[in-house]
Amino acid sequence: MVEKDYLISPSILSADFTRLGDEIRLAEEAGADWFHFDIMDGHFVPNLAMGPALIKSCRKATDRPFDVHLMIEKPERHLDKFAEAGAATISVHIETCPQMENTLAMIHDLGCKAGIALNPGTSAEKIRPFLKNADLVLVMTVNPGFSGQSFMPEVLPKMGQIRKMLDDINPGVPIEVDGGINPGTIRQAYDQGARIFAAASSIFIHPGGIQAGMNSLTETLSHPA
Repeated sequence: MVEKDYLISPSILSADFTRLGDEIRLAEEAGADWFHFDIMDGHFVPNLAMGPALIKSCRKATDRPFDVHLMIEKPERHLDKFAEAGAATISVHIETCPQMENTLAMIHDLGCKAGIALNPGTSAEKIRPFLKNADLVLVMTVNPGFSGQSFMPEVLPKMGQIRKMLDDINPGVPIEVDGGINPGTIRQAYDQGARIFAAASSIFIHPGGIQAGMNSLTETLSHPA
């Protein structure tokens, strides 16, 4: 059996919150590598969603790493709370962190891996100065805020550009992609260098259930393009 070279991170945003523990356990049984948490403040993005208390409660349902994506203004004010709640990786947006180098250092000091996220309209060059200190680059392929949006194929070339930048600066750093990931888009992102896939509705709202949703993604990646 060939060892896979990618991770699937089901995004809790599309889970059934009335049975969240069960949904997480089902996703883990289906092969989830991480779990993705989209934290939204109603300012940087128009939606409000989740916080440290929810992450802490989810920690009881699984020992898989928690992939926390802070779509919030001034994230440095809250990093310690998310680390304490059980985050393994904390990603912050270049658009909200004027002192990105300091913010990444704060995340590392809390014992977490640090990711840099960027919106579809943000140039890859904005993150270049900070790649040497990053553990992850999170590329948004939808405008952040709501689950279920369509993948933006125009972001694919930027993903490839970031992969080349990382290969020059910090080659061990993976690219994560978040937004509109489904069987029709995951291979496109993979071919541009993404290796971590945050997927929401394609897993938790799959008509065949969570296992079928996971299978639809992994089977796409297991077959040569």
